[in-house]
Amino acid sequence: MLRGLATVSFYASDVKAARRWYEELLGIEAYYAVPTAEEPAYVEFRFGDFQCELGIIDAKYATHQVGPTAAGAIVNWHVDDLEGTLARLLELGATLNEGIVERGNNTGFRTASVVDPFGNLLGIMNNPHYLQILAELKA
Repeated sequence: MLRGLATVSFYASDVKAARRWYEELLGIEAYYAVPTAEEPAYVEFRFGDFQCELGIIDAKYATHQVGPTAAGAIVNWHVDDLEGTLARLLELGATLNEGIVERGNNTGFRTASVVDPFGNLLGIMNNPHYLQILAELKA
């Protein structure tokens, strides 16, 4: 069965531009690139509490159509400051897909999503379960 998020793959027609955009957003450099760092067809980042992987793949390898409009599933990444993170994404040139929405009856689950400059949907959320699991692992 599903065990947990391993790698999220996004597509971009300009992998170098996508790498720079995500380096700015994440505050880290991609740790992996093939075939070369200078002319990548794929780059990968590891970040966060569980070192989740985000890969950016050249759109020419996509098994689906990749274009200027948003497409794909929304993967929500836990963030501590939903408003601040959403503002930062928009400042970096993402466009709003869905503003902040309370999910449930004041349970603390809130989401928002943007479309990155390369057409990928990027979800962010406050997730109390994420924080609970993290606290239990640190205990």
